[in-house]
Amino acid sequence: MKLLEVLVNEMQQEAITTRKMLERIPNDKFDWQPHERSMTIVRLANHIAELPGWVNMILNTEELDFANNPYQPTAYDNTDDLLEFFEDKLQLALNALRNASEDQLEDEWTLRQGEMILQRSNKLEFIRHTFCQIVHHRAQMGVFLRLLDVPIPGSYGPSGDEVRARAAAAAS
Repeated sequence: MKLLEVLVNEMQQEAITTRKMLERIPNDKFDWQPHERSMTIVRLANHIAELPGWVNMILNTEELDFANNPYQPTAYDNTDDLLEFFEDKLQLALNALRNASEDQLEDEWTLRQGEMILQRSNKLEFIRHTFCQIVHHRAQMGVFLRLLDVPIPGSYGPSGDEVRARAAAAAS
């Protein structure tokens, strides 16, 4: 199996869990935040949903310079619009991976703030970093949802909430 196929498969598999997590966000809680220094749910959820789009950017550019491209976060404040945004970014990423060459993964890519280099590596490393960021922020969302007493979906098998719900259903 080629590396690009591995990346497509991993992105599709992780998207299942990401989608389940985003689907659980109550529409009346988008402005909630667990602490004054924490992101709001709307900010965190939109960041999770936009991250797959970074794969396309990484594959089709040489760098991202925040000095020339200030970060403009999206602010979808309902689950349906958020999920549609996520699906659009996911398809953009999957198409970029399917249309890429293995050689592109070796090309250098730079993340910078003007003259300050934040990170420079090959495109494969940045794509992997993007995948890790999705998982990292998805875990944050799990904590947010737990604090709101929203049942957490499983990521790599059933969650404790799902196990308890199955046990309760079997007992009744």
